[in-house]
Amino acid sequence: MAETSELPQTPMETMEKMTESFETAAKEFDALKFDAEVPESVRSMAENTVNQTREAYERGKEALDESIDALERSFDAAGQGATAFNRKLIDIAQRNLNSGFDYAKSLAGAKTLAELVELQSSYIRNQFEVFAGQATEIQELTKKIATDTSGPLKDQMTKSFETVRKAS
Repeated sequence: MAETSELPQTPMETMEKMTESFETAAKEFDALKFDAEVPESVRSMAENTVNQTREAYERGKEALDESIDALERSFDAAGQGATAFNRKLIDIAQRNLNSGFDYAKSLAGAKTLAELVELQSSYIRNQFEVFAGQATEIQELTKKIATDTSGPLKDQMTKSFETVRKAS
């Protein structure tokens, strides 16, 4: 390439300078040798990297599949728990309704004011015991639902932590 300190004056001179620069760069580029063989150590390192990446992908995919399965089991348990909870509430409501009808029937059969007061006192005492028992039933069911729902997630987390611990 000829060195000149002058800038091109016309578009044609600019085009000639650009063409000359391109041809010089192309010759220098062609002079480089690209047929050199890749060293065995580089190929081996690349192969190991690909294998490690594939293994990491498989482990990650497996962990994701297991996590999704745990979530599905947890959601199933939550759905079953909600159904059981609703059934329990309906059962309690039916028992309370039946108890109320029985109480009303017994009040209708009372012959004296003293008998009426005794029936009412007995009913109120009994209802406090019934309500306490029903609260215990609901509390136990709620604990079971929470345990059943969180169980699959807890198991999966434990398994994941064990896997990470073993890998370390």
